[in-house]
Amino acid sequence: MENWAEKITTPKEAVKRVRSCQRVFLGSGCGVPNALVEALVKRANKLADIEIIHILAIGSASYTNEKVRDTFSVNSFFIADNVRQVIQQGMGDYSPIYLSDIPELFSSGQMPLDVAMVQVSPPDSKGMVSLGVSVNVNTSAINNADLVIAQVNPLMPRTLGGALLHVDCIDIMVVAEEPIAELVQHPASKAIKRIGSQVASLVESGSTIEVGIGQASQAVWPYLKHKTGLKIHTEMISDAILPLIESGAINTSDTNGKKIVSSFAIGTKRLYDAIDNNPAFSFESTEFVNNPVRISANHKMIAINTALEVDLTGQVCADSLGDSFYSGLGGLVDFNIGATHSDGGKSIIVLPSTAKDGTISRITCKLSSGSGVAITRGGIHYVVTEFGVAYLHGKSIQERAVALISVAHPDFRRQLMKAAIKARYLRQEMTQVEGMVFVGPQALKATKELADKKKITFRPSHPSDKRAIKEMLYSLSNDSIYKRFISHVEQFPFQRIKNFLYVDHRGDEVVVGVVPKKKKGEKIVCVAGYYLDPKTNRAEIAFMVRDDWQGNGLARFSLQLLITAAIRNGLRGFTAETLPSNTSMRQVFEKSGLKVSSHMEDGMIYYQMDF
Repeated sequence: MENWAEKITTPKEAVKRVRSCQRVFLGSGCGVPNALVEALVKRANKLADIEIIHILAIGSASYTNEKVRDTFSVNSFFIADNVRQVIQQGMGDYSPIYLSDIPELFSSGQMPLDVAMVQVSPPDSKGMVSLGVSVNVNTSAINNADLVIAQVNPLMPRTLGGALLHVDCIDIMVVAEEPIAELVQHPASKAIKRIGSQVASLVESGSTIEVGIGQASQAVWPYLKHKTGLKIHTEMISDAILPLIESGAINTSDTNGKKIVSSFAIGTKRLYDAIDNNPAFSFESTEFVNNPVRISANHKMIAINTALEVDLTGQVCADSLGDSFYSGLGGLVDFNIGATHSDGGKSIIVLPSTAKDGTISRITCKLSSGSGVAITRGGIHYVVTEFGVAYLHGKSIQERAVALISVAHPDFRRQLMKAAIKARYLRQEMTQVEGMVFVGPQALKATKELADKKKITFRPSHPSDKRAIKEMLYSLSNDSIYKRFISHVEQFPFQRIKNFLYVDHRGDEVVVGVVPKKKKGEKIVCVAGYYLDPKTNRAEIAFMVRDDWQGNGLARFSLQLLITAAIRNGLRGFTAETLPSNTSMRQVFEKSGLKVSSHMEDGMIYYQMDF
């Protein structure tokens, strides 16, 4: 520090360089230079018309205090708790913008910066300081501000990569030691944990991960421990990343020099100690981290971000609650674009199904009045709630509406269905299944490996399986159709297939066996279901298997899944009917392991199977 003694002064003297009617940028996140902020606020009576600019700022935000409101106005690119009320009251301002576009605002002169106040680590012997836990747009602010004042904090972690800059970039240095702001995650609810589990099922080993701000998106981390070779290219890291590094799930020694790439850190001292002078972490500027082209270059880029509301056409609101601004766009759109253009990439929007203690559905027929659209209908891909996964890209409005209603909270599905029919998002015939949108139990998920190592995934059927089930039905031979329906059927209208899609997963149950298509999506190769007769408490069972997948034991495997479900739901047993010539199906019933009896009647064999 002795080498740059001429730059060093006190907070009080440093802020005297700030003049009225200037725009002052504050380093953000957990890197807010609090000593400088407090000195500036104390000088409020000497100043006027100071505009404070920042992204997400964690701290007291004393510049929003009513006593100094005539001096300071806040303009935030992302709204945190400490400024939300001021902005919602119209006493502050919010500038909606993609994070990747902010640096150009500064460099182009569209938003000229008079002063940049940031927090850095002490310089090393070569005069290099580190921006520590908050790099993001700070580098651009430093490069473009007329005056740069840095709070030198000995407790600031020395992060590497783009976080390093020379003290020649700084005009004034103020030495002020203070603990780095910490943010502890609250324990996740059961619903949030289910979201994390659902999202993890979409993440393959070897993927590159981005996880945005918000408990619903951060919930995925604990469920990635069993993955391997994960890489990280994300705006923010939290403490949740550390167990995955310790378990080896995250690759920190890529032969191509790939590191954990981030732009800022929000967590506890445990995280800050881990990133301090650690070459496994590369903290880079927003220009680097949020560049959609650079993001898309990552293999299997998975972007996981939180929304506030999604309508049945696929529009995503992420920054407002109706006409009240709540957060910001951040890097949501940057990573949505990048991930969807990545080889094998996925953009995933997560949100709890309800808000305000379950009184409001976050899945809505139409966005609330005043809500802003962050991701358009054309840019949406995956939406995940605690009730399941809806894949929307390339799907019609009807398909989207059904998929989203299926992952909405059960208390709101009937009214969403009615609203969708009224809005003509769904056909009038869907009134037949109002109140019949249910998500099947996780216990029915299973995988069968065939002799040729091919794997078939079995799961409960879903209303969004409509087209895939139709494709299967039309692929069946005349013989297979006759064996299943005991008649020659040439068309499969909604009336005929609705019982495959809309089941209550108690009295009725349907499971499907699926395999991946060559590119995206699934192909259904097996459908098995039971339908309860309340008078006898027995359910009739029936099966269909694609002709080219028959002989692989799919009906026998799916029967065992149905038996498990039926016993759990308190059923007494099954019934079935089949043609005498259908020997393969007869063997499935007779070797089911149940107590089986049968008799011939009118050219059909009738089975009764008791548990």
